[in-house]
Amino acid sequence: MGINSESDVSANLQIGPTSAGMVRIYIEADGVDLPMDFDPEEAEEIAEEIRAAAMRARAVSPKSKG
Repeated sequence: MGINSESDVSANLQIGPTSAGMVRIYIEADGVDLPMDFDPEEAEEIAEEIRAAAMRARAVSPKSKG
C-alpha cells in the first residue's frame, strides 16, 4: 500500500508532549498501538511537511463548498 492508495482502515491519532520533553504521535487501530516519539526539532520538521502536503492537496482537490 502506498501513500496514494485508499483504505477502509480507521485509526485514532493523538499528538502531544511527553514528560521526557519529546513530542509523541500515537496511532491506535485494530490490534495496533504505535507510539512514535520525536524531539521538538523533528516534530517541527514533520509539521512543516504536513503543512506543505496540505497546500499541495488544496491545489489538486476540488474546492469544497461550505
